[in-house]
Amino acid sequence: QVQLVESGGGLVQPGGSLTLSCAASGSIFSIPVMAWYRQAPGSQRELVASLISGGDTNYADSVKGRFTISRDNAKNTVYLQMSSLKPEDTAVYYCNMNLVRLGGSYVYWGQGTQVTVSS
Repeated sequence: QVQLVESGGGLVQPGGSLTLSCAASGSIFSIPVMAWYRQAPGSQRELVASLISGGDTNYADSVKGRFTISRDNAKNTVYLQMSSLKPEDTAVYYCNMNLVRLGGSYVYWGQGTQVTVSS
């Protein structure tokens, strides 16, 4: 059984910084793609950033230059460093992993962590 556990959300003032982490546990062969999504109230879930095992990254235009996605392969963990946070970054953030385990390739989601940017 594979489980993704997120941590690091919270309340931060505009202009502040926050780092999210998401660790995968279980019998995993590899994790080709790791990503972060977010969903604000009344909005659809949107891709924030993605990182493939080769190192290529992709960011939403709204977070380019402010957010950085990274991974620790030894820990099966993905991070999202967020800086210069804005009120419009307020959302529930979900990690997403496309991983390979016995039986094939599967997509898993974290439980979500709330990020609130407010003074």
